[in-house]
Amino acid sequence: MRPKLSKNLLRTKTLEARVNAIEHEMIKLKAQDAGLSVAEFTRRSVLLKPLPRRLSKITLATYRELVRIGNNINQLTRATNTAMLRGVRPPADPEQLEQLRKLLQQIGLQLSQIETEMTDDDEMDDLDEEWDEE
Repeated sequence: MRPKLSKNLLRTKTLEARVNAIEHEMIKLKAQDAGLSVAEFTRRSVLLKPLPRRLSKITLATYRELVRIGNNINQLTRATNTAMLRGVRPPADPEQLEQLRKLLQQIGLQLSQIETEMTDDDEMDDLDEEWDEE
């Protein structure tokens, strides 16, 4: 069961603002791009709270590929450990698998740093367009 909010935190008041159809659509799209409801987007915008940063298509695709590679390494590691327990020649060198796992972690960290360093949305849009063309 969800804990009850104090009376001060409970949202009981509504705000109304008139916007035209174009403004309304723009607000909806911005909220969607931020991964928020229109209400949460409006609250954060009005109250000057930071909006979450969305990942570019390139970054998302790269993360997905890293996850696939990581899954393959995990499967190889499991098969290697099982083979070693049974006294059979392992399919891969355990030390190399560990090196690969560490490299994947480093790539993921570097990717997240690159993503946060790119603050110009125009640059991100250009990269996304280039990615889509390929």
